[in-house]
Amino acid sequence: MSKPPFWHWPSEFNHRAAVIDDDGQQVSYLQLSDLVDRLAACLSPRTLLFCLCENTPGALVGYLACLRAGAVPLMLDNALDATLARDLFAVWRPGYVWQPESRAVVGEVVLRHAGYVLVETGEQAPEMPDELGLLMTTSGSTGSPKLVRQTYRNLQANCDSIVDYLDITVHERPVAYLPMNYVFGLSIINSHLAVGATLLLTKASPLQSPFWQFVKTHQATSLSGVPYTFEMLNKLRFMRMALPHLTTLTQAGGKLAPVLQDAFAHWAQQENKRFFVMYGACEATSRMGFLPPDLCIEKNGAMGQAIPGGCFELLDAQGEVITQNDVVGELVYYGDNVSLGYAICREDLARGDDNQGRLVTGDMASRDTMGIYTIVGRKKRFLKVFGNRVGLDDIEHRLKASFAGIECAVGGEDDHIRVWVTGAYSPVEIKQFLTGTFQFHHSAFDVRQIETIPKNASGKTLYAQLEAL
Repeated sequence: MSKPPFWHWPSEFNHRAAVIDDDGQQVSYLQLSDLVDRLAACLSPRTLLFCLCENTPGALVGYLACLRAGAVPLMLDNALDATLARDLFAVWRPGYVWQPESRAVVGEVVLRHAGYVLVETGEQAPEMPDELGLLMTTSGSTGSPKLVRQTYRNLQANCDSIVDYLDITVHERPVAYLPMNYVFGLSIINSHLAVGATLLLTKASPLQSPFWQFVKTHQATSLSGVPYTFEMLNKLRFMRMALPHLTTLTQAGGKLAPVLQDAFAHWAQQENKRFFVMYGACEATSRMGFLPPDLCIEKNGAMGQAIPGGCFELLDAQGEVITQNDVVGELVYYGDNVSLGYAICREDLARGDDNQGRLVTGDMASRDTMGIYTIVGRKKRFLKVFGNRVGLDDIEHRLKASFAGIECAVGGEDDHIRVWVTGAYSPVEIKQFLTGTFQFHHSAFDVRQIETIPKNASGKTLYAQLEAL
């Protein structure tokens, strides 16, 4: 008999703590199940619902109730800009909205529950296949109508793989602070609910002192973050903190600078903790690859191997499979967690499986003799500069490795690289370093100093905003 999905739990979980929130309130699995069932009873199967997310039990109830009822939620940040929210409503026309009680209501209130309200809009359900279970915005496109269509099978397959390679047990207490509307944050929730662990659900961030008090008070066992998170942890002198219950660090959401990967890997080894570097995408539900902790020092800068149940291959410029080692090609992933594809309008929700279990990632990578993959950059983030191929991500990593505490972003077009930096380093100093490192004429670089690098809620750089400057 197969185990139940993570949105249904066996009775043995009933009296375990499923969630502890910012106020220290505990919700058992039995209580959470009752809350979920009450909302699910109000939802029509195959209806479309907007779930406006905060990291609170109420938002979690909305997500899980949709899965139980067979309704399809689109997970959105509750702090979404009002104009962008109106655009999304106009494109997708949800039948229901699950929103915090503090928000203005537009429609008929069906239920007030768990600090949220269920609002009915009067819109009819769109045509959707029975396998469609969840809609997510792609990374960096929160205000775009482009959605990723994930199935129940995608969600469960990815959850099972994550539980497997991270060896997640009932004793885990992860800090769930990453946005619930971000696939990395949601995968932490799914994989821990699947085993009866306790989610430490918080709206605080690692830059706030209440976050660390929450971590210590509730004895967090794992902490996850994107590259920006680990940059901030390093500045906060995280590796000097006394956190005896913390056993695992996980990083995804982009390539971590090798100097930081090396620092955290050595710290984890010295402290007898586990540090996982991981790789994923919304289009693959969440995770596709991971680097085992025992290789994190030896394979510094690498992404790792495919998750259980998945596999990678590399393609050359002609689309042929690369069989040799240490050759760069475009990374392709195969697995049951590969989504159905995109939707850019309401009619697209009726589409079937466009991907057929195969995802061309758009990342360029190489594979070594041990079968370990290293991401060298995005296919679209390479430029030709005076006839030479240059990776923009590589420039960012070199700057961060050479200038302590710098924040930077790199864009541009062929023969013209734009660099945005913050901090105490002057544009002249940065340009001198770049011209000396890459041996290009100084006219190839345009270095600009700005106050902050714009990032989305998951810490990814918003390059379009920078280019608009």
